[in-house]
Amino acid sequence: MPKRIAAFGEVMMRLQVPGYDLLSQGNTLQYTFSGTGVNIASALARFGHTGGLVSRLPDNSLGDAAAAYLRKLGISSSFILRGGNYIGMYFLENGFGVRPSRVTYSNRLESSFNTAPAGVYNYDDIARAIDAIHFCGISLAMNDGVRQHMKALARAVKQQGGLVIFDCNYRPSLWGEGGYARAKPHYEEMLQLADIVMMNEKDAIYTLGMKTEKEEREEQLKELIPAVAKHYQIRAIAGTHRAIHSDNSHSLRGFLFKDQSFSFSDMLTFSVYDRIGAGDAFTSGIVHGELEGFPPEKTVAFAATAGMLAHTVSGDTPMATEEEILRAMTKSVGDIER
Repeated sequence: MPKRIAAFGEVMMRLQVPGYDLLSQGNTLQYTFSGTGVNIASALARFGHTGGLVSRLPDNSLGDAAAAYLRKLGISSSFILRGGNYIGMYFLENGFGVRPSRVTYSNRLESSFNTAPAGVYNYDDIARAIDAIHFCGISLAMNDGVRQHMKALARAVKQQGGLVIFDCNYRPSLWGEGGYARAKPHYEEMLQLADIVMMNEKDAIYTLGMKTEKEEREEQLKELIPAVAKHYQIRAIAGTHRAIHSDNSHSLRGFLFKDQSFSFSDMLTFSVYDRIGAGDAFTSGIVHGELEGFPPEKTVAFAATAGMLAHTVSGDTPMATEEEILRAMTKSVGDIER
């Protein structure tokens, strides 16, 4: 049965240089609106659930444009507030070959979302209206006010019996120098509240400070992730391992740890059109599989395929439906579908 799912997060304006040009080369920018919460809510709405966003937009024409874009994505606006004057922006330069893609943030800390005052969100009303909520470590990095909103809302949802989903998504550039030590207590609080977590062995080692003598990534994963699940009483932990090849193709393998055992997807190798937001597609696939009661093997295969397909469309937001993902799980690349 479809579920009511909310995502707590900032709406960002994405400004992209066309093609593979650098900002210093280009003279035009294409803009859309995105953000982890936007991507998750939209993807889950495409899967048949009710996807809503808990956020705050500026009370001006930029906020109007963002709200219109969210409606086009099928996102419910029930929990979106208006206030403040600014929207966070980021500039994207697409990488090619050995040159990585580059994201440059602008005006983010002054955005309406990141300056939302205490008490602006009605946590209990939101919690009663939903079955699950998604939080991202990117929001956790913003400031104490945003962190307070996250934790209070997560506690309210837990008290109402809803699911809490937390994507670790640690970004060094947002936490700054000494970031791991400052981030750790906040991550631990969110993990204690979470039912479904997105993380891998690197999060366990660097963000949580866990130790391992293993050297291979998969061996580290198999040692550390069960320990995290046990310590924080998390029902499911999922993530990916990625390899980037010299021909601009990527390989992706997903994992899901649930019921004391791992399930892995096939290793998927594909060409990349636009990488930004593909991790959110994987997350939405895991959440959908868990909500629908898929077997773990199907859930992780579905999520990995959703992540793969997200690399093939422009923009941050996943566009594939459940039917398209299920079809891609069983078919190789082919000719035009008629």
